[in-house]
Amino acid sequence: MKELLPQLVNWTKEKKQFAIARVIATWGSSPRPVGSAMIISSDMKMAGSVSGGCVEGAVLKEAKLIIETQGAKRLSYGVSDDEAWSVGLTCGGKIQVYLQAYPAYDSVQMELWDTLRQSLAENKGCTLITPLLDGENKSTLIDPSGKVRGYELPGEVLAKAKDAHSKRIHELVTFGEQEYFIHVLPRRSQLIIVGAAHITADLVQLARLHDFETIVIDPRGTFARNTHYAEPPDRMLEKYPSEVLNDFELDAYTYAVILSHDPKIDDNALQILLRSKVAYIGALGSRKTHEKRINRLKQAGFSDVEINRIESPVGVDINALGAKEIALSILGSVIRVKNSYL
Repeated sequence: MKELLPQLVNWTKEKKQFAIARVIATWGSSPRPVGSAMIISSDMKMAGSVSGGCVEGAVLKEAKLIIETQGAKRLSYGVSDDEAWSVGLTCGGKIQVYLQAYPAYDSVQMELWDTLRQSLAENKGCTLITPLLDGENKSTLIDPSGKVRGYELPGEVLAKAKDAHSKRIHELVTFGEQEYFIHVLPRRSQLIIVGAAHITADLVQLARLHDFETIVIDPRGTFARNTHYAEPPDRMLEKYPSEVLNDFELDAYTYAVILSHDPKIDDNALQILLRSKVAYIGALGSRKTHEKRINRLKQAGFSDVEINRIESPVGVDINALGAKEIALSILGSVIRVKNSYL
């Protein structure tokens, strides 16, 4: 959904009527995962994808009536082996798509979608819950503050939605005779890098390619200002980690890598990170360097359980040589942890 944000904003400003299609279930070798989305305007323009090209034409035909009636419809499609092969898969599968009109005339739903768009723009997580009812177009949103917006839902469904958000998974759930699609829209993951260096520059470039928000922290002005970035980090902070780390949400969407080679800076960061909820902590250095680090942290009062959260040597073992390959191995570890939630 995040990739559709610019078009969602433009079409809303233009007061253009449109429909939103989302993949709610897949079987077999589906071209696009659950949660994939596309939008279709009343003049039949499209953005996004639900199948990589296999069923978009069929969804487009359904969209016109949905926009006219301001309704919704659950659609099922089979993807043939030939169609799957054309989009890079070896065999076909099945997908279900929920198609609903953007609610141009419902003030409650308009406010809900406005909040969703704003949350995406500000990189804040939210969860959209939609009862799968043909003809009836309504959803409920749990906004970034935890407030429930839209139509009232059973408490059991809201509890499942909050649990799904914490696990970062989309879910189809049934309560009574009603089925609901829980669409988790987590905030963009952030990668905190402590220490500016050649590896940092390569790691930032790779991380941005994989849609991480990148934050580099280094109090050493010479390093911070003179490291050349092919793509600059989202934020560069010339501060000690302890001065700025608590300004960030150190949660399960946050990954931290320690690269400064300076124990004063490294330990300053680790003493905050080890008692936070960050999903990953990696620290550059040889085994000998790490042994010294462990001893310092123990003297500072950290337990073995806390210290064992640090991955060191950092990164996936690919026999990396040079900054670019080390950066690749580090991001491999980060993505391995990130995707373990999926």
